[in-house]
Amino acid sequence: MPTYQAVILGMVQGLTEFLPVSSSGHLILVRDLMHWPDPGLAFDVALHAGTLVAVLIYFAGMWIRIVRAAFGANVRIDDAPDGAAALSPDELRQQRMLLWLLVLGTIPGAIIGKLFERQAEETFRQPVLVASLMIVVALIMWWAEKAGARRKHLTQVSAADALTVGIAQATAIMPGVSRSGSTIAAGLFRGMTRDAAARFSFLLATPIIAGACLLNAIHLRHTGIPADMKQAFIVGTAVSAVVGYITIAAFIRYLRTRTLKIFIVYRIIFGIIVLALVFRGYFG
Repeated sequence: MPTYQAVILGMVQGLTEFLPVSSSGHLILVRDLMHWPDPGLAFDVALHAGTLVAVLIYFAGMWIRIVRAAFGANVRIDDAPDGAAALSPDELRQQRMLLWLLVLGTIPGAIIGKLFERQAEETFRQPVLVASLMIVVALIMWWAEKAGARRKHLTQVSAADALTVGIAQATAIMPGVSRSGSTIAAGLFRGMTRDAAARFSFLLATPIIAGACLLNAIHLRHTGIPADMKQAFIVGTAVSAVVGYITIAAFIRYLRTRTLKIFIVYRIIFGIIVLALVFRGYFG
């Protein structure tokens, strides 16, 4: 695999894994449009490993506090939402429940991923389906922006919220849906602020990305990384990690003061362009 392809695909993965635009959809469409061969399992592991590193580093402090709180440790004042002086008793209890809520929210994605793994690798990867889902989910995101109350902070997430967002995450097995797009929209429907929805989305994505990376690595252990893929593996991992970290930081900062409108418009335009290209015979 040429290094420039590893760089481009690593950048696409790092950008689109955390923005609400569908990483798998973009990777499929970029490869099809450029007529690049499927780089195989080793490179898939590299891309997932890179984004896993990005999300773990960015949320390392929060994960430590969540785990400590879940097992009864004191929660620091700077965990309070929006810089409040302290957490209320209910918010403190909810902070201590956050780890278990994330576990609950992970279950639907794990089940659906296992049941539909083959379809995700074969049936769901058609450009027409990807483009159509880009547009459909854009409309759902627009609806979520209009309907959401945007009052709940991360310390106010309930079991029903976690399960709803988890079910939304499970739909992202279909390229074009977008894990962050579906989960942030679900969070908004459940009354979360955009910042809380994004943070919960990324925290919830961490075990799913880790699980996918681990399962692919287990499959890879029998064959190892092909000699001609070793440089691409390193480059893909590094690029997706760096770009992914920058994307997470920029996106969370963006959502503190802005809406999802730009991503909604992008998804609709992108989907229409892809459908037009399919009609013109550019894919395949």
